[in-house]
Amino acid sequence: MARKPRINFPGAVYHVILRGNAGGPIFFDDRDRFRLYLILQQTVERFRYRIHGFCLMKNHAHFIMQVGDIPLSTIMQNLSLRYTKWINFSQGRTGHVFQGRYKALLLDADSYLLEIVRYVHLNPVRAGMVIAPEDYPWSGHRAYLGIEIIPWLSSDWMLSNFSGKIDTARNKYRTFVADGMSEKRRNEFHSGTCEGRILGDDTFVDEALCKADQIRQRAFSLHDVVTTVCLRYGISESQLKARGKTRPYTEARALLALLVKENAHLSLTELGRFLDRDISPLSRSAQRLVVNAETEPRLAELIRELRHELLS
Repeated sequence: MARKPRINFPGAVYHVILRGNAGGPIFFDDRDRFRLYLILQQTVERFRYRIHGFCLMKNHAHFIMQVGDIPLSTIMQNLSLRYTKWINFSQGRTGHVFQGRYKALLLDADSYLLEIVRYVHLNPVRAGMVIAPEDYPWSGHRAYLGIEIIPWLSSDWMLSNFSGKIDTARNKYRTFVADGMSEKRRNEFHSGTCEGRILGDDTFVDEALCKADQIRQRAFSLHDVVTTVCLRYGISESQLKARGKTRPYTEARALLALLVKENAHLSLTELGRFLDRDISPLSRSAQRLVVNAETEPRLAELIRELRHELLS
């Protein structure tokens, strides 16, 4: 299934995640982090965008970015290319630093800005790296508290939600972050609430897609996919779950796994629980199905038809 186009319009706010290639590091020492700071400063000035929060981990980085007239894709292409050149030069190597294309979740900032900034700044606490977020030097939290100055970080919008007086705003922000210390991973901050790329209610989603001249696709559940596959194969859910490697049940499960993997709002883990199977074999069966479809027109057409049926 083709990737959905990025949603872009002036003023859009995103939760952006950059991950290391094959899970590897993107930072090897503090010099690399300072180099990224420099690149961020230069790109903020050049492309006129804002960064409302960030956190640099060992093998990934989070940013809350708000674009102006320049689309996020242009910004990220420049940033990632320049940083990759730096790493390859400083490490005496070649190849990719980042894993595939970056993750960008469009946010309803009016509803989620405070929570997403807190969530990002608390990442080192959730990872067990520090006890308090101010103990971690590579996020925007210390700048929000006034402990350090990061010129390219914009904290005014976030802090203005607490008070018009800077000292009062910082104290209330500190309390707000402390209140979220026990918070675990929030899947909606990674996968959104619509199409795996938007976090917001239905009104925000419709308005955002309208601004980006895109059409909203119908959201479908795991139950919808299971029902569609079972009907196509003429089998029941109990037959789908049954043990054994008899066709058409194995093919139906593989197709089900493929359709789940292709849609970010669905979870292969959830499918594994439903089928009472490990997700690794399910993932491998989906990959084999794609390979087989290259030489089996019947299978390729079946996949296309079910994709269309779910999205229509």
